[in-house]
Formats: sequence, C-alpha cells, structure tokens
Amino acid sequence: MDYKLFSDSTCDLTPELANELHIEIIPMQFSLDDKFYSHYLDGREMSFKDFYTALSNGAVAKTAQVQYGTFAKYFEPCLKEGKDIIYICFTSGMSGSYNTCKIAVEELLEKYPERKITVIDSLCASAGEGYLAYLAGLKYKEGISFDEMINFVEEIKMKIVHWFVVDDLEQLKKGGRIGALSAAFGKALQIKPLISVDNQGKLVVVGKIRGNAKVFSTIIDRIKRDGKNLSEQTVFVAHAECPEKAEKLKEMISPYVKDVKTMKIGPIIGSHVGQGMCAMLCIGERNLT
Repeated sequence: MDYKLFSDSTCDLTPELANELHIEIIPMQFSLDDKFYSHYLDGREMSFKDFYTALSNGAVAKTAQVQYGTFAKYFEPCLKEGKDIIYICFTSGMSGSYNTCKIAVEELLEKYPERKITVIDSLCASAGEGYLAYLAGLKYKEGISFDEMINFVEEIKMKIVHWFVVDDLEQLKKGGRIGALSAAFGKALQIKPLISVDNQGKLVVVGKIRGNAKVFSTIIDRIKRDGKNLSEQTVFVAHAECPEKAEKLKEMISPYVKDVKTMKIGPIIGSHVGQGMCAMLCIGERNLT
C-alpha cells in the first residue's frame, strides 16, 4: 500500500487487532495526581487495572491532548518512506488533538510537499473511535485506495451507533458532566446515566436507568432499535475494568449479530467515566433518545 493508516490510543482497540489491521497507534497522555503517563494499547506504562484501582482510591486523573512533536515523531518516518498518511483522530468534541495535528501536518507538508496527509475527525470516542478504525482497517486490508479510504471513513463515521452506561457518578461529577447533587441522588437511587455521542462528537447524557437489572436490557434494546442489518455485523462491546458486564452484554447480543469483539476502555475516557462503564457499538442510525 502507498499509504499508512493511523489512529490514537483513545481508540481502545486491542493491540492484537490494531496489528492485524495494520493500524499504527499514536499514544495519548494522562496524569494521576500530577504524574504523567503515556497510554499505549498494551498499558505498558500503567495497566488498566492499576489505573482504575488508583481512581477508586481517590487519585485525580486528567487527560492531555497529543503534543505537536508526537505527531511529527510518528508521521515523519512514514513520509520518509514515501508513503502518504490517513489519521483517524480522537473527536474534536472532547480534545484539542485534532486542531494540534492539523498545525503539525501543515508544517510536515511544507517539508514533504510530494506527500499527502489527511486528518479525519472521527467525531467518536473510546471504543467508538476504535470501531471506526476497525472498519477502516478491514477496508485497508482489502487494498482500497487513499481517496477511497477517506470517502469510506467520512461516510461511515456518522453511522457509528454509541451506547454507554456509566456506573461511577463520582467521576462524571469530577469531570463537570453532572453536578454534586445529581451525583448524590444518583448513588442513593441507583441511577445510571445512559450516554451516547452527538453529531459534534461530544458525550451526552440522554437518559437515566434506575437499578442495575435494567442496564443490560436498555443497551440491547437501543442497539436492536438503531442497528441496521445486525445479523451481518460484527459489533463491539467495551468495558472499564468490569469484564463480567461485558460478558453479559456479549451473551445477550450474540443471537442477533454475526460476531462480537470485546475491548477494554483505557485511561483517556476512563478518566472521565470511571470504573464500571460498559458500552456497545454497531453500524446504524444515531438516535439520541
């Protein structure tokens, strides 16, 4: 192929799947109590388990956008090889990385004017971005052209259906997504926020689920409602250090789909939603109700 496909570690793909699909991953940064780490898909600097344990113990987590120099570090070797680049980037609705990357790309293209670099705003978060990258990776293995890939990703990205349920209201409160009073009442009443992604690529709370028993059926109902031709699809199930929930979701959706792949939600989105979040992604029509 005359181009390479890139994404960033917010995509939460497994390392094995990223390698299989030839997707090169740019690490993103997060901090715990002001100590900084780079997040790789394999959790080499901090494991997923250690991260969520630290959150549970009261550590303050923050995320940072990809720095200008990081983009140059990852893109320039590819350009030197004479290859073009397509980068599926973490949504601009939650990070400044997209805009920083565009600046880096302008300077790289001045140095390599014969090359092409396209940065695609995924308008997706976490496993949603991963699902988009996965679909692109399948097309990459088929050998589609640079322009065909851009057209495919731009067309399919708004058809990614995202459904998340958050367990840790405290992390949403810390991130400013809900108020302290809402968090307190939510805990007392066992209310779980039902979250999706809007057309600006931002996480939005679209409903509330009362009680743990309804969490799974609510996600399944939304996927069955919004998904198109589910029996022909591979869907993603993702979890923030709660594998038992992921297994339950997989078991419930399996009769309706072609295949299910399970992902772990890493520290970038985990910093905002905390341990216990579970999610499902498919192709269909977004419906924020």
